[in-house]
Amino acid sequence: MIELGLVGLGKMGISHFAIANAHPQTRVSVCDATGYVLDVVKKYTGVDTYADFDKLLERPNLDAVIIATPSRFHGPMVRAALKRGVHVFCEKPFCLDWRESEELAQLAESKGLVNQVGYHYRYVGAFREMKRVLESGAIGEVTHALAEAYGPVVLRPKGSTWRTQSAEGGGCLYDYAAHPINLLNWCFGSPASVSGTILNPIFSTDTDDEVYSTFSYPNGMSAHVSVNWSDESQRKMSTKLTLMGTKGRIYADRQECQVFLREESAALPGYEKGWTVKYTTELTEEVWFYLRGEEYSAQIDAFVRAVEAKKGDGLNSFRSAAETDRVMSRMIADSKGVSEDEARPVARQVTTAPRKRFSLFGR
Repeated sequence: MIELGLVGLGKMGISHFAIANAHPQTRVSVCDATGYVLDVVKKYTGVDTYADFDKLLERPNLDAVIIATPSRFHGPMVRAALKRGVHVFCEKPFCLDWRESEELAQLAESKGLVNQVGYHYRYVGAFREMKRVLESGAIGEVTHALAEAYGPVVLRPKGSTWRTQSAEGGGCLYDYAAHPINLLNWCFGSPASVSGTILNPIFSTDTDDEVYSTFSYPNGMSAHVSVNWSDESQRKMSTKLTLMGTKGRIYADRQECQVFLREESAALPGYEKGWTVKYTTELTEEVWFYLRGEEYSAQIDAFVRAVEAKKGDGLNSFRSAAETDRVMSRMIADSKGVSEDEARPVARQVTTAPRKRFSLFGR
């Protein structure tokens, strides 16, 4: 049985708690700064609760933690857990300063600790199929990719949450664009160059609401990133990837993977010349507990199994998340017209793990 602590009982934290608490191989305790939230969770679930993160880390036989706090607290909390020899799952984005991300990846690796970041789209059946088709070579050499994400997060110039404050959540770039950028990295690695980046506010006063950029790769391939979280035409977040190759193309979103082949490929049985569509429902393995999507349970299960084995699968490691953080830092530098070394991290520095303010508006 894995002793699992969870810190931050906002939207994502509550989701992770429900999933982890239903897992047959975990015993969960929770931490949050809001007393009434802890009282409700304690009353209706009976789990142990903590108001202080350091106290949670002192829990006897604690194996692992899930960190689901506002983004600026990720770094110090991850560091504190790793120093105690605790395996860590951290929500995305990993850190708002890519230098800190790389330091923490090195620390986790040096200690042999399982480390994972919550880029859940890598567990969506349609995106996994996209990756498989791409690696088969059936669409030939990819010449261009379009990575998109749209949704209705900021729709008026009033009010704000930690997500819309650059020092807290990093804005649209770190909260929304991180997902399609992470998928591009998964497929093609980091770009050789970043250009034409636009980080533009629409309704927000402190951060960007739309993100556009062009990536270039060593083999001559290009990719365009188009993200807007002030798009009321979308009911919820819609993330899409289109890959255009010399022998065909792939379009994938959470619902389906569409593949067009100019000719049948022996490397891809079951796909015919022309269009073939496969749906996430047929590409996804059943999970023990469903909440919001199978991918959320699948990623927690992968983490728990890795902790049991004391070896990560590398799919969503700190190292891969640090690469995504660095690409986003390069985009900031490009948008400001300065070198990467001159670009400043989005977040203000936090030097110690917070005790009282980390989750009033948690993930």
